[in-house]
Order: sequence, then C-alpha cells, then structure tokens
Amino acid sequence: MKQRTRLHRALLAAGLAVATHAAVAADPPAQAGTQAVPAQPAIEPASLPASHQRSGLEIYQRFRDGLADPECDSEATNGRWKKHFSHAPGQLARAEDDVLPLFGYVVDALREAHLPTEFALIPFVESGYKPGARNPQGPAGLWQFIGITARNHGVPMREGYDGRLSPVDSTQAAVRYLKTLHGMFGGDWRLAVMAYNAGEYRVLQSMRRAGMNARNARPAELPGLSGITYAYVEKLHALACIFQQADDRDAWLRQMDRPVPRLAAHVLPGDATLDAWARAQQQPAALLKRLNPALAGRFSRAGKPMQLLAPTNAGVTDAAAPAEASAVPPTTESDARAGTRSAGRTHTVKSGDSAWTIARRHGITTARLLQINGLAADAVLRPGMVLKLDGDAD
Repeated sequence: MKQRTRLHRALLAAGLAVATHAAVAADPPAQAGTQAVPAQPAIEPASLPASHQRSGLEIYQRFRDGLADPECDSEATNGRWKKHFSHAPGQLARAEDDVLPLFGYVVDALREAHLPTEFALIPFVESGYKPGARNPQGPAGLWQFIGITARNHGVPMREGYDGRLSPVDSTQAAVRYLKTLHGMFGGDWRLAVMAYNAGEYRVLQSMRRAGMNARNARPAELPGLSGITYAYVEKLHALACIFQQADDRDAWLRQMDRPVPRLAAHVLPGDATLDAWARAQQQPAALLKRLNPALAGRFSRAGKPMQLLAPTNAGVTDAAAPAEASAVPPTTESDARAGTRSAGRTHTVKSGDSAWTIARRHGITTARLLQINGLAADAVLRPGMVLKLDGDAD
C-alpha cells in the first residue's frame, strides 16, 4: 500500500510540474556475450516541443497497469535474480540514457496489442535495451533475434540492411510473435515466454509428455526443457517486482518524473537520409542515429519503404505499422477541436488513459481534473468513463 500511495502522490505532482534529476545508479554491467554500445550524450528535453514528450512516470504507470502477474513473493524480490538485475531501475532513472523512452515505446506496443507488460522486460534480459547490441554468437538488436528467427517473423534481412537493428522492425515482429504465443498457450504469459525462449514446439511437446494443457499447466514443472528456459520466467517476474519495489524510493520517483521523448514509428520517404529527415522534421539527428542503428550509415532500400523510430507529435505516427505494434494513443472529439477551451468539454476514458495523460492532453493539471470530477488521487479510471474538463468541482 505504501508503494502505491507514493506512486499516486508522484503522479499527482507530475500534473503540476515536471523536473529532471540526476540518476541513482551507476552504469549497469554489460550483458554476457553481447557487445556493449558506447554511451552517447542524451538529447536535452528542452530541445523537443512539449507535444513530443511525456513524463517517465506515465510510462511506469502504464507498465504497472499492464502486468499479468503483479503479486510479488519473497522469492521473486529476494531471490537469485535480485542482485543480478539491481541496476535495472537505475537504467530507467538515468536522464542521460535512451532506455526509458525505448521502454515506453515497447510498453505502448504491448498495451496496444493487449499483451502483458512483462514482455517489455525481455529486452532488458536480452540486450540491456540497446538497439545496436550484437552478440558474437549471432543475435542482434533489442530483442536479440538470430537471423533465421528474424526472417521467419518478417524482419527485413538483406545485404545492406539488418532489420534486427531497427527497433521498429524488430519490435513489430516480436509483438506479433508474442501475440501468437500468448494465444497459443491460453493467455499464460509464463508459457508464452518459455516458448519465446525455447520454441513453441518444445514447450508443446513437454506439456504433452506431462499430460498438461494450457489451462492446467505448471510451467516450473514441465519436463525436458533447459535451465535457461525455466530461468527466463523467473528473470522477468523478478524484474517486474524489482521495478514495483523501486517506487518505494522517493528519490527514484523524482528521477522518473522527467520529460522523455514520446517515440513512434515513421516512414523514411523516398531517398531521404536520416540526417535529411531529421532536418526536415526538426528532429535531433544524434538521437535518431542512436535509436536507429540500422539506418545510421549506408543502407539498402531494395525498393521497400523504410521505418524509423523518432519522437512524435502527440503520439501521431505516419508509418503504416501493424495495429498491434503501433504506439498511437487514443484520440477524442475534444482533441480534434485543437485544444479549444469551450465550456462543457468532456473526455471519454480509453484503454491506457491515465489522469496524468488526460490532463496533459487537455492543458489542465491532474489535480484540477481530479477535483472537477470528485475523484481521489488513487482513483482507477475505467474505459467508458466520461470526465469533465471544465466547470466546478462536484
């Protein structure tokens, strides 16, 4: 209860002011077997318009709201993986890193696809959330796909272009694959990630051997799978619990309460280079190169449209991306009125909305929004609720 109360206090404060603070943790250790990508100075938030940004607390709340298994026991929070992943909250808190906006992009894609946000922790385990990470054994990118897996799931792979290094191409493929696995295994996120690690046929074969099905399966008791596959579930659950416990630290919440770029997929038109597109869109070229290592140098188009990840204006993208991988927030009739402040405005709550995002979108404070509607700071907003944006408190 203490953690939840502190989080809601911080979210309420975020509607009044957004501040940038120093980080709480040192650089995390490099992933075993993965070549580290040299750190680059982060873009200053002040160089991006407010519509291209959101608070890190909004990303964190969306992650927590999307967890399939939010309950944490002593084994998950004090077990073997606690020390191993103790650096992860610091990665999100570091203002000089790109991890938090990338994490937000993946969380958005999973929430749009109605998938558990435990899956957003896979790139922490696989690559440390580095789009350009390469493993000497062959895997590459955020999701550390090997070549054959990438091709099998629609990631563009050709001479002169490696789509595994595109956070757009690779995340869209990962979300499609995880959605398939999640449905195949009856909505059990644990079985889905085991299948993601070991392959769905191995997990299905193990379930048949044990006489289990998706409804009664006990993932930890499935026979014949590798220790790495069993540990995969433990790692993701431990990470989720570590993040949930991190908001018990006021310093960490203050560091998360900072503006970060709101990322979404865009189309790189014609023969435009990344630098030319950045100039035309008034986007920071250094940030785009870090986010899009597949496009940072010379690359082959092969007559196909190219996608890039970049800050976006109020969440609107121009990329023809699959619905399950897009990060477009819901729009409302009041949005279409371009922010006019006529009396009697309302907002119908959509899936993924929070008091902070609604207030920011309509130019009022979170405290004012809650006051007008007679809501407490820890009120749960449910899809379909109609909130008043103007007028006196009830």
